[in-house]
Amino acid sequence: MAQMYYDKDADLNVLKGKTIAVIGYGSQGHAQALNLKDSGLDVIVGLRKGGRSWKKAESDGMKVMEVPDAVKAADVVHILAPDEAQSKLYYSEIEPNLKQGAALSFSHGFNVHYNQIMPRADLDVFLVAPKSPGHIVRRTFTEGIGVPGLVAVYQDKSGSAKKIGLAFAKGVGCTRAGVYETSFREETETDLFGEQVDLCGGAASLMKSAFDILVEAGYQPEMAYFETVHELKLIVDLIHEGGLERMWHSVSNTAEYGGMTVGPRVINEESEDAMYEALARIQNGEFAKEFILEGQVNHPVLKAMERHESELEIEIVGKEIRSKIPWLNKDIDDD
Repeated sequence: MAQMYYDKDADLNVLKGKTIAVIGYGSQGHAQALNLKDSGLDVIVGLRKGGRSWKKAESDGMKVMEVPDAVKAADVVHILAPDEAQSKLYYSEIEPNLKQGAALSFSHGFNVHYNQIMPRADLDVFLVAPKSPGHIVRRTFTEGIGVPGLVAVYQDKSGSAKKIGLAFAKGVGCTRAGVYETSFREETETDLFGEQVDLCGGAASLMKSAFDILVEAGYQPEMAYFETVHELKLIVDLIHEGGLERMWHSVSNTAEYGGMTVGPRVINEESEDAMYEALARIQNGEFAKEFILEGQVNHPVLKAMERHESELEIEIVGKEIRSKIPWLNKDIDDD
């Protein structure tokens, strides 16, 4: 079983007197920077001058500097730029300005694990990964709850990298809910696998196929959307709260029997073969290579897929339904 740590196992004093530079102010960047600041730590945000995040960070009360200057001033540099941008940013603006003996940290091990970033030998290198989108990381922190997270040490030059990582996790709020110890390899490969076959890729594909089948069979698109998309959150919430047992206990006997008998026919051996293939491509670096090359040419395939998906009937119908439900009528950037 993985080792787990809570507030009592982490000491914020480890980071007192140190300056933390958070590089990036997107979903995770803004949440983690604000949480660290509210935990009483000295935080600056490193951004590109004139970028759209600069004014937002300033309006949130953060001290903002250009990336090289933020890195020069920092004892801990936490990189939260997009995965595909990190390597170029690291070698051009971060590494040349890192103090000797500083700590370098991440919330995803992708670039280190796949050797896109090879940290200097004098640095502590660790990972703190909240297991939640950024707006939930921030919201739960303000509620005094926090989200679970992961901590891993890649390079322990000082002998205190784990203590620094746990203090950082406490500052973000993760030790309130519990932090599991892992490795850069395990975090990276399991994270990519979950995103691709289940959480994002698998779930989205399952919903799209189920919706299309009902519509093709002559059912109203609105009915198809409610049954195959809208209600999925309600089911996932039950699983989140109490596992599969709570979900099966909460639904009708009809739903339980139908789900248990038909589910394995849908997610079957052929589906599992595709999952094993996806895992192999993650483990051998094929996916990383493909994604890195895609980023180097400005994501033409990803942009085409995004455009295609935005034109699907499931998205058009869903947008119309959500517009009639006030508490669901939100823009993507509202969080």
